[in-house]
Amino acid sequence: MSLIRSTLFAVLQAALTILFSLIALLTLPFSAQIRYAVITRYNHAVIGLARSVLGIRYTVEGLEHLPKQPAIILAKHQSAWETVAFLCLFPPVSPVIKRELLNVPFFGWGFRLLNPIAIDRSAGREALKQIVTQGRAKLANGFWVLVFPEGTRVAPGEKGKYGIGGGWLAAETGAPVVPVAHNAGEVWPKNAFVKRPGTVTVRIGPAIDSAGKSAAELTRAVETWIETEMTRLPPAAPRQ
Repeated sequence: MSLIRSTLFAVLQAALTILFSLIALLTLPFSAQIRYAVITRYNHAVIGLARSVLGIRYTVEGLEHLPKQPAIILAKHQSAWETVAFLCLFPPVSPVIKRELLNVPFFGWGFRLLNPIAIDRSAGREALKQIVTQGRAKLANGFWVLVFPEGTRVAPGEKGKYGIGGGWLAAETGAPVVPVAHNAGEVWPKNAFVKRPGTVTVRIGPAIDSAGKSAAELTRAVETWIETEMTRLPPAAPRQ
């Protein structure tokens, strides 16, 4: 049954991706905020499909911790679920992504019009400069910045190396940092075609004031909070 559901979901998601890539082109004359509101209807639709077709639901804890001003979200990275869902769950965000994603047919075309922070991850220190330069502009324009500090998806129970890009941006701009833990990888595994029904728990931590802190200090604080909370999250309980 999971295979059938996953196949149906893949077909419907592909159709949505093509449709919204074309809709995205029509938003080109409008402001970044209007483009974001229109294009992210795709994200809402995909998460709705995940709920109705795959049986993947979610619950969010800690929304009261979100500051009123634009902030930098540093989140655990386990699956493709959060890359879609977080654009629905948080205030308008500009995600930091690898530049190659913008070249993916249809998906990349729509993503490009969301004006993400696209970086060359092989550029080392130059990539940090790209994050700071573009991130500062996004924050000034009212957008939050979303960073997955591990850089790539990791399996449940594992931990990747936390990069300092998000912490660097916070230290340079003074924007607060919001750590986020979740267990989406338990129901939507990395690179897996077959998804499992269950409930994703997204847990938002208290905002961390970046004033007077270095990028390394902020990164360590985020890593400690996220990895501690990962051990406390309930399992993504399968539906009976």
